[in-house]
Amino acid sequence: MKRYGKVTALAGVDLVVPQGTVLSLLGPNGAGKTTTVRILTTLLEPDEGSATVAGVDVLREPRQVRRRIGLSGQYAAVDEHLTGFENLDMVGRLYHLGRRRSRERARELLELFRLTEAGDRPAKTYSGGMRRRLDLAGALVAEPPVLFLDEPTTGLDPRSRMDMWDLLSQMVRGGTTLLLTTQYLEEAERLADDIAVIDHGRVIARGTADQLKDQVGGERIEVVVTEDAGVEAARAALQAIAVGEVVVERHSRRLVAPVSGGAACLVEALRRLDSAGVGILDAGLRRPTMDDVFLSLTGRPAEEDVEGGQGSPGAVPGGPPAQRRIDLDQDASTGMRR
Repeated sequence: MKRYGKVTALAGVDLVVPQGTVLSLLGPNGAGKTTTVRILTTLLEPDEGSATVAGVDVLREPRQVRRRIGLSGQYAAVDEHLTGFENLDMVGRLYHLGRRRSRERARELLELFRLTEAGDRPAKTYSGGMRRRLDLAGALVAEPPVLFLDEPTTGLDPRSRMDMWDLLSQMVRGGTTLLLTTQYLEEAERLADDIAVIDHGRVIARGTADQLKDQVGGERIEVVVTEDAGVEAARAALQAIAVGEVVVERHSRRLVAPVSGGAACLVEALRRLDSAGVGILDAGLRRPTMDDVFLSLTGRPAEEDVEGGQGSPGAVPGGPPAQRRIDLDQDASTGMRR
């Protein structure tokens, strides 16, 4: 738990992340995502509860925790007066990799992040996306077993974002445990083995993307008929199997019927439409998107997290105090438990 005066930034977050998997934290602005990351990375002490990372207690042995983690925050933390190579080399030296290995690792990462041509230029000449890639490369210098990424692809163009997703997926296949916060719901769905939705400092839902969609519900059959004359017949056919009112968009001859039952409902809908003699231009079963899930669970759209530190809590009041323990051992590399 973490409070700032009368404001509760974190009120009851229980998380466990098995080694070699990805947990994504989703939540509205000020929900507690960044506060959670700061506690797990030793940048902030909780008021109550405890945490372990890769088997090491965050409060008792913070130095050992830092040896086992990589961290990239919401904003690129690079020295603008150093070159890209010098930035990465410096990080390697700070991790005591040695002169030779630090230089080798710097060159490896510059190539991996497509920064080789800019590697000998001062970072102040880099674009925003290039600085972001350099910052992410810095988090990987020591090849940490546990990686924390807070809004990892903010500022990247679509190609760079997809390249980053591929790189992170490759790292996880190699055994890295990843905890990330993101405002891109597609990113969470693409990368995460497990998704935790946080609001008012608490976990309000958790599961895979498919499990969360099933929890929210909201399947619908969408049909586009070929002729205006077929709209009413199509509406009647769909209403017979719908669990709510069929929505008709006459200008596009599109009908949307809320259903429950998956593919079997679509098969039944097509049978009824065919029996009614309705010509179909397009038909399909649409499941809820992650946007639908997020809005249903929180009542708010996903926004960039601007939670503050000691002087700028940026959080919203939570529920009653609750003590929590965060476990990140070898088999559960990132987590919070009661």
